[in-house]
Amino acid sequence: MSQNHTFEGRTIENKLTYSFSAMRFILFSLFGLFMFFYPLKIGSVSSIPVDHIITFIRNYFPTAAKVYTIAVMIVGAALPFIRKTWNRSKSDIFFSLAKVMGAFIGPMIFFNVGPSFLLEKSVGPFLLSSLAVPVSLVIPIGSVFLAFLTGYGLLEFTGVFMAPVMRALFKTPGRSAIDAIASFVGSYSVGLIITNNIYRRSLYSAREAAIIATGFSTVSATFMLVVAKTLKIMDYWMLFFVVSMIVTFVVTAITARLWPLSAIPDSYYDGSSKRAKEERGGFSFKRAWQAGVMTAMEAPSIGQTIKDNFKEGLNMAFAVIPSIISIGFLGLMTAKYTPIFDIVGYIYYPLFKLFNIPEAMLAAKACAVSLAEMFLPAILVANAGIDPGLVFRFTIAVISISEVLFFSGIIPCILGTDIPIKIKDIIVIWFERVVLSILITIPIAMLLF
Repeated sequence: MSQNHTFEGRTIENKLTYSFSAMRFILFSLFGLFMFFYPLKIGSVSSIPVDHIITFIRNYFPTAAKVYTIAVMIVGAALPFIRKTWNRSKSDIFFSLAKVMGAFIGPMIFFNVGPSFLLEKSVGPFLLSSLAVPVSLVIPIGSVFLAFLTGYGLLEFTGVFMAPVMRALFKTPGRSAIDAIASFVGSYSVGLIITNNIYRRSLYSAREAAIIATGFSTVSATFMLVVAKTLKIMDYWMLFFVVSMIVTFVVTAITARLWPLSAIPDSYYDGSSKRAKEERGGFSFKRAWQAGVMTAMEAPSIGQTIKDNFKEGLNMAFAVIPSIISIGFLGLMTAKYTPIFDIVGYIYYPLFKLFNIPEAMLAAKACAVSLAEMFLPAILVANAGIDPGLVFRFTIAVISISEVLFFSGIIPCILGTDIPIKIKDIIVIWFERVVLSILITIPIAMLLF
């Protein structure tokens, strides 16, 4: 006698259908977890499989990867004018013009034509090779494998199981647990693909999507290695990784309760204002399992899901890549040739003096320049010609990660999504994150060292 399986009013009556859906849920979800979370070692490099694919393309087809990225910039700059969306608002006008600027700057860097300040290794080539190319690849490629991670029940399973924890700590649904970890371990572009995808499906409200996008979507673990090497703290790598994750998550829990995040509407992409059904009940493996299997049963074919995700990823790349170059360039130029970040640094100076940190002004400026590019603090400290000590270097390294938001990468990415958050709000959130990161990280560093 067959047993019906019911969840949220949906029923699977056929035992064969149930078994097939359960296998679909398990196998596709495991493959998605493998692609985004498994530390696969190839040669001397250990990273997640998706990152290995991107690295392979960059290493063996560098010119093709750059040509593709330039093409994305040009198409992305043209689309707002073709679709006649460039002048819908002041924000649309600004970013449409920024994309056009990026479409000019990108080819100039590629062909090595232009003023010396643009072609300087730490400016143009850095923006193209270290930011635009990997992000332009990871968005559509990551979207393909994202189909396995988000389309066949894993989100729903995690959502039911983790709802009490995530709602209590971060004011986000349980399904955001998988999103938060993917954002932190993978990269901000991977994280934002997931976040935007879930928001568009009306499984996050606008506020929840903004909390996740500005709170967890920091740089990848591989880029954290670069920061650790630059600041000479590789001997404490695991400590650095764990502390960075803890500080990032604690700061996110606090900022979720502060303005402006607390003021973002709790409404959904489809216009509704009802909280997702996963909020009912507490910890229940059975309910989580049923939610996952039901979703796998109702999901379209893997081919269709991959096609839809790739199309969405490519559209996101068109929206993001041109402005990464232009806004990143403006941010780097501002940091290098103007006193703006020195002035901003004075805001953080008293915090470092409060803890009696040596070279407090250097630390304060390092925090300020993180708004332009998260790697700039490490470069600034490394090029200072002095060693302010391990506590100093460790603190700056952690803040570089936990501040999350910067103009050369994630900020244009966030603004290229459908999440309704304004640039002025992002800057306020960045300020809050830096202040909280300083206050939390320095005592930890002092206790550790």
